[in-house]
Amino acid sequence: MTTTLKPNITDLFAHPPQKQYQGIAAQSLYLTMRDDTQIAIDVLLPANLPPDTRLPVIMVMARYWRSMELRVPAQPGKAPIGPREPITEFLIPRGFAMVMVDARGTGASLGVNRTPFAPEEILDYGEIAAWVLQQSWCSGSIGAIGISYEGATAARLPATGITGIKAVVPQEIEFDIYTDIAMPGGVFNAAFINAWSDSNTRLDNNQTSSLFPWLARPLIKGVRPVDADRTSRTLLKQAIQAHQANTNVHEALSNIVFRDDMFGSTGLIMDDFSVQAHRAGIEKSEAAYFSWGSWLDGASAESALKTYNTFPNPQIAIIGTWKHEMTRHGSPFQKPNAQPNPLHEQQWAAVAQFFEQTLKQEQPPKGKTLFYYTMGAEAWQQTDTFPLPNTEIQTWYFQNNHGLAPELPSDGHAVDTYTVNFNATTGVTNRWNTQMAQPVIYRDRAKEDEKLLTYTSEPFATPVEITGYPVVTLHIACTTEDCAFFVYLEDVDATGVVRYITEGQLRAVHRQLSPVTPNYWTGMPQRSYLRADAALLPKDKFVEIVIGLQPTSVLIQRGHRIRVAIAGADKDTFARIPAQAIPTWQVARSTITASHIQLPYIRHD
Repeated sequence: MTTTLKPNITDLFAHPPQKQYQGIAAQSLYLTMRDDTQIAIDVLLPANLPPDTRLPVIMVMARYWRSMELRVPAQPGKAPIGPREPITEFLIPRGFAMVMVDARGTGASLGVNRTPFAPEEILDYGEIAAWVLQQSWCSGSIGAIGISYEGATAARLPATGITGIKAVVPQEIEFDIYTDIAMPGGVFNAAFINAWSDSNTRLDNNQTSSLFPWLARPLIKGVRPVDADRTSRTLLKQAIQAHQANTNVHEALSNIVFRDDMFGSTGLIMDDFSVQAHRAGIEKSEAAYFSWGSWLDGASAESALKTYNTFPNPQIAIIGTWKHEMTRHGSPFQKPNAQPNPLHEQQWAAVAQFFEQTLKQEQPPKGKTLFYYTMGAEAWQQTDTFPLPNTEIQTWYFQNNHGLAPELPSDGHAVDTYTVNFNATTGVTNRWNTQMAQPVIYRDRAKEDEKLLTYTSEPFATPVEITGYPVVTLHIACTTEDCAFFVYLEDVDATGVVRYITEGQLRAVHRQLSPVTPNYWTGMPQRSYLRADAALLPKDKFVEIVIGLQPTSVLIQRGHRIRVAIAGADKDTFARIPAQAIPTWQVARSTITASHIQLPYIRHD
């Protein structure tokens, strides 16, 4: 049931722990792993911590340098983390210790980074957690936090089986590497992967990245050596040399089409280093999860919902509408770059309060609660079940004159013809590019929609909430054997302003639906993306294509219309398919082959 549960969202940050300490004492060292690989860590404690004081420990496991060396003198009493979000300055004075880790093959750590979240990398984190538990300053309770890659390592940490790991806060992560970031709908996310891979290569060569704030980049010399290596830098040089053997992510992914394709020469597929590979360990841990996502940040909302519905662990989940770092609003009904809701410091207060309850008071959440933001209404709601129990699926059909209505079309045979415009784009500040430290801004799409095939409803007589997973079914014939479909759900207001709501994409060779359920929950139509299940399109013959859209929550106001816009390209984000030919489609909208969208309406009794 929605809107009736307690606590409400403000209660999550109403009572954070108060500051107990001033200043931070930092120590940096190497830990030797089971295979003799040296992993760099920073231990951050409250300054002047009284003897015999034991604190819960928060781990941050970083791909983008745990610690930075600056060209200006270090500030005494501050964590040496460089221009990162100073969550350390918020948590440590409130009675937590923190341990920052350079992932194997990155930063000042030695070894090779074969894949993101490689099995050996996750084992390292378990060894480090076991070491933490043996330290005199550790209370015996460990948590983990992070945004993006660091959030994803936090999500995997409980699977290491270390019993002291009691609570984690994964923020803005990808659950399934294939569908949630690398190949959404089986379409290569070229712009992000190219930029991310380039960033990794620079970092692994001890050069600053475009991920860092541009004003701060000139101040950064490089990754910070551990204390014992600061003079000679012998081990840091060895680490950078070892990083030259890291797998080039863009190269590896450029050769992948199917879920079971190998990632470079590693002998692994993406499933092997996705969250679902750790399901048994996560469930066994019983660790509490506090997951954060955004309806407008990649597939982070879908990932939060996968976590929420897959694992029986005690959980709180929050899905807002912010950019990737959660520092600015992304709702198209707000001014661009408005302050987030909750505010950034309130987000940190919620994290501190969660760790206070789970690590100090040992009171994990009871059951599960999901808080979600509804665009258009610009308000928070909550539920313990998703999809919502009061969901009603309504079908809206494509009509003549590019209309969209809940009635079946009356034509016995009718089609719309569309030639793919490869200049179509959702821009460079979309949900996929925000993951490269960009804002998430969708401006009026009225002009862009002139490049697309669109179907628009009449104005709504009463407001309607759509919360869940829209699904589009196309009856379509194509002049090529392969292509990509991009489908957008949009809100059109009374003045004609077109606001992006959500999207889905699908490469045609992956169109076969699968009867096999994956080992995690998803609200998307089931398909395997396996090579054995691939099928080229029969040229100029009608087939049924089912496309799941990323989940959303939006209130369509009275007088607004909804629009389904269909494209064959998103030039600034996804790879072009096919690489050379220009497909022409026929989209059927007749009584028998009625292309349509199914919308999850929410009843408000």
